[in-house]
Amino acid sequence: MKASIQDVAREAGVSVSTVSRTLSKPDLVLPGTRDKVLEAARKLEYHTSRSAAALKSGQSFRIALLISARINTWFNSSVFAGLDAVLHSRGYDISVFPMSNADNRHEFFEELPVRRNADAVIVNSFNIEPEEVRKLKHMGVPIIGINIPSTQGFDASISIDDEQAMRMAVDHLLSLGHRRIAYAYALPGSDSGLRFSADSRLNGFLSACAAEPQAIAEPIVLGRHDDSADTVISFIAGAASPPTAICFQDDDFALPALFRLRQYGHRVPQDISLIGFDDIPFAQSIGLTTLRQDPFQLGKRAAEQTLDAISGATAELRFETQRVQLLLRETTAVTA
Repeated sequence: MKASIQDVAREAGVSVSTVSRTLSKPDLVLPGTRDKVLEAARKLEYHTSRSAAALKSGQSFRIALLISARINTWFNSSVFAGLDAVLHSRGYDISVFPMSNADNRHEFFEELPVRRNADAVIVNSFNIEPEEVRKLKHMGVPIIGINIPSTQGFDASISIDDEQAMRMAVDHLLSLGHRRIAYAYALPGSDSGLRFSADSRLNGFLSACAAEPQAIAEPIVLGRHDDSADTVISFIAGAASPPTAICFQDDDFALPALFRLRQYGHRVPQDISLIGFDDIPFAQSIGLTTLRQDPFQLGKRAAEQTLDAISGATAELRFETQRVQLLLRETTAVTA
């Protein structure tokens, strides 16, 4: 015979309400009591009914995560791991919704009121529109942002300051004597209709160069589906006065360019300095100077903000900024 919640209560020597509280909100129960209840549940092979709990509370115990690109990118997978590290133990599942364009995003917000299958929505790295925000507000579903280009309409967010981070990179190169500095970046897809937080890195680069009268800023536009390293090599080969340093929008652009430059006889950093962005796992082993952000911690903090928003708690810092660190390694040096 299947064990009941009353059986667990008798086995643990506690009330039925204590068992219910332990299984639904274990952080609100004293550790000793929690351990007794969980041990009794394991012994009796008792499992809570998720659907029954959802009906009773009016919650779905599901969080919708909206991402661009694929879940298996370094950034997205790290964010997911950070979210799961907090939400899993609280009984929440994470449903991932990849968004290729604004139409995908609009369709999600159109269908959500009908499905009503999310207790909160987390938007990772791109914008949402006012009408989409209004739909969530009408449903009472909080929306949390991670690295979003604007906080307008969000209940809370945790992001890095992309502009300030890129200014930090340029200031470092200027301190090394570099004055002709390039920025290699990809234009956002013109047909996607999405705006991304990383797009503001270009503004940071240009404003930092503009602050130095002798600096010459040279943008290099890369194609997302082209060979970005070849584009960088061609730019340098065709320049009458090549840049002595290049900042990259991310490490995924910087690392192939580093290998290709050395393959074509350019010494890094003696001839040209390189700075990436992100600090992906390969960056340290290759010795790439880069700007480090921590998507795992971004995910963890966003999960905490999400739980606060669902419970109605108001965080002291609703819109928070994660510090970006400039990691000096082997691809930057004083210009010759």
